[in-house]
Amino acid sequence: MTASGPSGDDLVEMLAALANPIRLRIVATLADRRDYVSHLAREIGVSRPLLHMHLRRLEAAGLVVGHLELSEDGKAMKYYDVTDFSLHLTASALAEAAKTLTRPDSEKGPGLKEQT
Repeated sequence: MTASGPSGDDLVEMLAALANPIRLRIVATLADRRDYVSHLAREIGVSRPLLHMHLRRLEAAGLVVGHLELSEDGKAMKYYDVTDFSLHLTASALAEAAKTLTRPDSEKGPGLKEQT
């Protein structure tokens, strides 16, 4: 991230991660409190493998962070928290972010080199 906001590549990744309804529900749930995977899967209503896939995408975008903790009975449990992020989207903020785009693949958005 730059001082004025995320780079173009970071912004594309964050918005793509948030564009999925399940991931949006995950972030909304974790905004209230941290949670561990099994409980979060039940709360969201998805399987643990599907939840893990979505959590990896959110973690890669820098929107959530996971950490292992030991429960009282010695089980390793992975807890997730929402990171402290803020997105304020304006036309000028998007224009600044677009100047820093470098990723050429269509999955992550067009890079400047492809634009002619």
